[in-house]
Amino acid sequence: MLETVRRLAFLQLDPISTVAPAQHLVMWSRFGSSYDPAELDRLLWKTRKLVEWNAYVYPIEDVPYLKALMRRRDRALDRRIIAWLKEHAAFRRYVLRELDRRGPLLSREIEDHAGHRREAHRWWGERKMGLMLGLLNARGDVAVVGRQGKQRIWDLAERWYPETEKVPLAAAKQHFVERRRRALGVWLEKGRLHVHPGADDRPVPRRTTLLGPFDRLIHDRDRAERLWDFFYRIEIYVPAAKREYGYYVLPILHGDRLIGRVDPLHDKKAGVLRVNAVYAQPDAPPEAWPEIEAALGDMAQWVGAAKVALPPLPKPWR
Repeated sequence: MLETVRRLAFLQLDPISTVAPAQHLVMWSRFGSSYDPAELDRLLWKTRKLVEWNAYVYPIEDVPYLKALMRRRDRALDRRIIAWLKEHAAFRRYVLRELDRRGPLLSREIEDHAGHRREAHRWWGERKMGLMLGLLNARGDVAVVGRQGKQRIWDLAERWYPETEKVPLAAAKQHFVERRRRALGVWLEKGRLHVHPGADDRPVPRRTTLLGPFDRLIHDRDRAERLWDFFYRIEIYVPAAKREYGYYVLPILHGDRLIGRVDPLHDKKAGVLRVNAVYAQPDAPPEAWPEIEAALGDMAQWVGAAKVALPPLPKPWR
């Protein structure tokens, strides 16, 4: 599992979980129902072979390069973060003191700062404690050191990240560019396809699985369309009446082809994996359906659903 994360370069985190959290979907696609999310937690919080930063999971050996990104000041975003932290310097000092004195802590375990006025915010709530902790994390002052359900546990970064050499920002940027290209093997840049010299060109095993929206294989939507003629967009922010395929549609990978989509939802109360819709690409092989059905069954077993509820199927699989 650790080698898989290293090969992928990172796992992206996302709060939306119609079937399972984004990072776990990526791993299930590769391991099937044998994948145990507790093992990923162990690598993060017990053995510390992985590290969470800024909504991504990286191998621990990337920490020197991540620290360079934490220190960066070359973007407008960095300047805005620094300006906000300076504007709320007393609030910042208070949070750091609380973590130093009482940490690790959940954000709700940190009381309001006496000088900070509550005001409505659509993303961060009235307290803005989550905003402060997120920005302190982005700048390398605090770290995510565990999770309680979906809630992050915070502590001072100096108590969590290992001591490392100082890497220049330019070297860090180049490191992550190379990691990304190596992970993709083939990438799209300025309209042209490029192949990494270390790309694995062995035959792809004939295996059928479902891919999460943040899977590295289809994360670059333009690359996916160029390589497989597969136009894919996540429609969670599209009004329901205007969605073409569904809220959280998963592409179907069959061997080395993307042959369709499914729109699943884990109904935990009923113990059912409900498939709202199934879509086939124009050239989808009719004989692929039993393997797709088996992948859905494996997913149901993995999430603890007793059965799969299917909709009417498209023509090649009907």
